[in-house]
Amino acid sequence: MSATEPKFAGGDLAASLGPFRPAMEYLADAAQRSILFWDVMRQRGNAYLEHLNEAVPHVLEYQPELVVDGRKLDRPVNYALVRIVPPAGVDIDMTRRPFVVIDPRAGHGPGIGGFKADSEIGMALKAGHPCYFVGFLPEPMPGQTIGDIARAEAVFLEKVIALHPQADGKPCVIGNCQAGWAVMILAALRPELFGPIIVAGSPLSYWAGVHGKNPMRYSGGLLGGSWLTALTSDLGGGKFDGAWLVQNFESMNPANTLWTKQYNLYSKIDSEAPRYLEFERWWGGHVNLNAEEIQFIVDELFVGNNLAAGTIKTSDGDCVDLRNIRSPIVVFCSEGDNITPPQQALGWILDLYDDVDDIRSHGQTIVYTIHETVGHLGIFVSGGVARKEHSEFASNIDLIDVLPPGLYEAKFEAKSGETASADLVTGDWVMRCEQRTLNDIRALGGNDAADERRFAAAARVSEINLSLYRTFVQPWVRAMVSPAAAEASRRLHPLRLQYELFADANPFAWMIRQGAEWARANRTPVTADNPFLAVQQGVSKQLVAGLDTWRDVHDRFGELMFLSTYGSPLVQAAVGVDPAGTAPLRKAGKDPLHRELLRARIEEIKSRMSVGGLREGAARAAIYVGLARGGADERGLAAVRRLRLAQPGAELTLAQFKAMVREQYFMLLLDAEAALAAIPAMLPEDAEERHNGFAAVRQVLAARGEVGGEAAERLERVRKLFGIDEKQTADPSYRQAS
Repeated sequence: MSATEPKFAGGDLAASLGPFRPAMEYLADAAQRSILFWDVMRQRGNAYLEHLNEAVPHVLEYQPELVVDGRKLDRPVNYALVRIVPPAGVDIDMTRRPFVVIDPRAGHGPGIGGFKADSEIGMALKAGHPCYFVGFLPEPMPGQTIGDIARAEAVFLEKVIALHPQADGKPCVIGNCQAGWAVMILAALRPELFGPIIVAGSPLSYWAGVHGKNPMRYSGGLLGGSWLTALTSDLGGGKFDGAWLVQNFESMNPANTLWTKQYNLYSKIDSEAPRYLEFERWWGGHVNLNAEEIQFIVDELFVGNNLAAGTIKTSDGDCVDLRNIRSPIVVFCSEGDNITPPQQALGWILDLYDDVDDIRSHGQTIVYTIHETVGHLGIFVSGGVARKEHSEFASNIDLIDVLPPGLYEAKFEAKSGETASADLVTGDWVMRCEQRTLNDIRALGGNDAADERRFAAAARVSEINLSLYRTFVQPWVRAMVSPAAAEASRRLHPLRLQYELFADANPFAWMIRQGAEWARANRTPVTADNPFLAVQQGVSKQLVAGLDTWRDVHDRFGELMFLSTYGSPLVQAAVGVDPAGTAPLRKAGKDPLHRELLRARIEEIKSRMSVGGLREGAARAAIYVGLARGGADERGLAAVRRLRLAQPGAELTLAQFKAMVREQYFMLLLDAEAALAAIPAMLPEDAEERHNGFAAVRQVLAARGEVGGEAAERLERVRKLFGIDEKQTADPSYRQAS
């Protein structure tokens, strides 16, 4: 037997087995893998219990430093603000805007935004930004509400702003999944606290989706509404066990939950255990919510879909209108996300605005990007996504901040040897923001009027059922549930039990531990060409296919039940929904005051057409030419930065530069001809200064590549406005200098 030939408990017996040898080798390998698999389950159970016993359980890869403890606020909450201590070798520029990552409280514990080095936090640190993290403890404070959490997060942002008086902008705030809607609500109520906002995998328009996909949106209606949420909270003694939310996620993909995740560990037991245990440490970190918190989430958001409609009110009576947000909003979603599909991430834009001009009239900048394949969790934990999308967002957050109001789609192009002005690109990708219209959002698919009526009927049924439960059932349930019974119901939840049962607390765990020690000492992995290994893989594929088929049938049946039940004219009429109605049921209303303020602002901008000098004239000219390209990319802003550094006496702060760009952009939108005609009077009489100004415009535009087509025609018009001789611009020495 050669040194590389596998050995197992039978020693040289394998040589005499002849045709039975592949089977014996496979059986030995399978037995060892099985023992090692269950030992990983034992380690997982131990890690789960250790995690629960930690004072502040989290899965952050980075060292946190407490800044504000939410439990000590006037309205205490189980949230805290921590500063991320930069790892050795990472340099932070304290003049750059800080990043604040807020983790989702959707059943799991905190840390997903900094789960590994290649993460949202990691990319922000790499780009030189100070970084903060908002996490939470497993148990809510007594009486804690969603409103209390919003107030606490406002305090956190005020503290971050106070700690960075020299920063070139307000904090960039990242809200993952459920934290996304919380960030948007706070930004609508306290817009002055925010720089750019990034919402990743965040559901904001809960009814949206397409037929044949997105079955989770039907679950509220199929269960009869939110009465079941109230019942679950009452059985938990006033607390809602986050394990139920995790179970909802797992039910979306039974093949992965029941088989693939475990099979992947079993089939790669010699290498997969560390990665598996790392992820399970977060996945099994279940947390609780107060009954008031989860009821608000389900009634107002999941079933009611009231966020985009502007019908949510705070305890102070203020309406939450997302159009009040003044910071750029970046929406990151994926076609492969079955929890938050693009329609739910972007549908709120259609609910709030009539067209792109309506977006511009509110001074809003919305940038979205749609990944083609990554799943919901991959948006936060995928290293590839972090190194591409999150890295580009962090590196180019200032570009997003200075974009003129409107709707854009972020595109990413790999940097290569042929990339123009490659020295202006900070990473491995070039981020380009291309102008879009609301029709681009509509093209993704969504609800028609009949679908909207169905969901409105489901929301009304939910209200009725909840009222009936609270009147006739809730008092009895609350009277019967003791604190001990509530705690027992949490401990006995199937998702919690699957961790605890295999920990060392199990009296039989010692046998697994000793068996694993023997298996490691005598490990004989089967060769890749073993025919029984191929059979194993084939069986696994068949199991996955069967579970996927069962899921598809289940989801299709649920969809048909929802559509037929709540599409019934009789049901709709019974709950007060007009079966023949065509008007949008969740369209946000228009504010007459906004129209008056808009008219006044338009007149003010028109009156300033001739105000300014060379800087304003050059910016107006560059924007005019750039509009023909339909967007902007990072190289243009990098070129502007270099020009600012080359003129140390003339630099603007980022906020001043942003305000100037927006004003010049609006002038061109309102009356392009008048805005262009005013440029010559704004320019200095000195010919050299005009030459330098035009050269700067050319340099910024050339950063993206050759100026051609309509953009070239516009640049030629600008040349004439600046009074530049055509022969001079054709001189190679001039082009090189510019």
